Amino acid sequence: MRQPIALVIRNPVLAGSHPDPSLLRVGRDFYLATSTFEWYPGVRLHHSRDLVHWRALGGALDSTRLLDLAGCPDSGGVWAPNLSYAGGLFHLVYSNVSTYAGGFTDCPNYLVAAESINGPWSDPVLLHMRGFDASLFHDGEESWLLNLVHDWRPGHGGSAGLEATRYDRAARCLAGEPVPIALPPQAAWIEGPGLYRRGPWYYLLTADGGTGYQHQVTVARSRSLTGPYERDPRGPLITARRHPDLPLQKAGHGSLAETGTGQWYLAYLAARPSGRRGPCMLGRETALAPVTWTSGGWPRTPGGLPALDVPAPHLPAGTGDGPPEVSGTHPDGFDGFDEPALGPHWSTLRRPAAPDWLSLTQRSSHLRLRGGRSPRSMLGLSLVARRVTAARCAFEATVEYRPRTFQHLAGITAYYNTRNWYYLHVTADDQGQAVLRAAACDRGAVTVDEPGQEHLRGTARLRLGLDIDGPILRFRYDTGTGWHPFGPPLDATVLSDEHAEEMEGGQIRTLGFTGAFVGLWAWDLTGDGLPADFDEATYRTAP
Repeated sequence: MRQPIALVIRNPVLAGSHPDPSLLRVGRDFYLATSTFEWYPGVRLHHSRDLVHWRALGGALDSTRLLDLAGCPDSGGVWAPNLSYAGGLFHLVYSNVSTYAGGFTDCPNYLVAAESINGPWSDPVLLHMRGFDASLFHDGEESWLLNLVHDWRPGHGGSAGLEATRYDRAARCLAGEPVPIALPPQAAWIEGPGLYRRGPWYYLLTADGGTGYQHQVTVARSRSLTGPYERDPRGPLITARRHPDLPLQKAGHGSLAETGTGQWYLAYLAARPSGRRGPCMLGRETALAPVTWTSGGWPRTPGGLPALDVPAPHLPAGTGDGPPEVSGTHPDGFDGFDEPALGPHWSTLRRPAAPDWLSLTQRSSHLRLRGGRSPRSMLGLSLVARRVTAARCAFEATVEYRPRTFQHLAGITAYYNTRNWYYLHVTADDQGQAVLRAAACDRGAVTVDEPGQEHLRGTARLRLGLDIDGPILRFRYDTGTGWHPFGPPLDATVLSDEHAEEMEGGQIRTLGFTGAFVGLWAWDLTGDGLPADFDEATYRTAP
């Protein structure tokens, strides 16, 4: 039966950490690729037929053959992927940032290709390391790679502008030397370049103003690919920088796509802060805006402002036929771990899901995690998590665990990065008896509430839960007699982008790009990998 085409797009279409969206149409199919940073699988992909409903396809880079995140810093790893299609192949360009502190940015840019969006993807080709936010532009039989040129030298502002390098599709390598792009005067720091051609004009879409509340999408155009470019005289294509009370803030880093019926849309990142330009626990999310073209040939979004509801495209009847889609926000979910692989909403930290530490078959209808390294380690952690998608939500899971020492821990977490997290866990006291405890880390300072621990008295299987209510987080537990609160209310804004970002000596120490996650975590600080079994993980949101 044909499904009616919805008339309204409700933003964000991808809730929770889905920044730097790369929007692509191939035939009647739309795809979104978004950044994943230190989380596997790298580069999340979503599919839609109507731009309203989106289905998670999982991540493209699901193995160390395609992406090695061991040792990458917090908010390093995969930045700003770019998805394009030419010559019967999907092309995916992505970075793997291993350093960004102290004015340096080590950001090798790779390319993989596949005949299907579901892969298999080719072995990665290293393109260059000159700068980040690389994207491919296909112009007939020619292809070009664009990117920001990073300038590490003190006093140079971090950017030497943008460049374009010819890309040989057949050989899958760069051909020739990079050519500087002649930017508009006073362009200053711009990033996230994307190039489009419409009629005689090349349109350069860029992200300006950093990644915070001054963020914006700007457009410039030229009759030559490398410029000189002139800026749209009206100003940004979209921004919330002068409108602090809008529900969607930080609008920026966009990409364009045409629907096939003459309509255009902009995909861009946005954030929903707690309070007026307050902390953003949900990270930077993906939103859409319709685009019209003026008689003078400039693109426009409604009012140039991000909006929660925007018109959906008018597509031909039957366009939406096909596999059922679900809302791109994916607000709720239950996982009984009955499948042989993790579902597309789960992510793992700095290492792909693999039998040496994770199994869905060793025990029927359970996820078994072998305890991993400490939370400050940049490799070898045993953490399976999903994005927080709403300011009010709850996460629960059943854990079965038999710790023998205080170095054995397993439970649930509300997690941002190695320096900011909360952890409700089962462990053992100094007498080897199982206890329930809470631990926290706030900008690297770890605390454990030993006086508030609960003796489990032989209970090996229990249910753990957490509730996020705006700026407040609460833990709870159930040993079979009903839910009981555990510990005092906690500051959930510790899990925000703003709190995670740290400066040292006027330079970046830690970036805050990922938004908050909730998940299942097992430590074994003895190195023996004591397993913990998890079941019935539930995530739900509240209005």
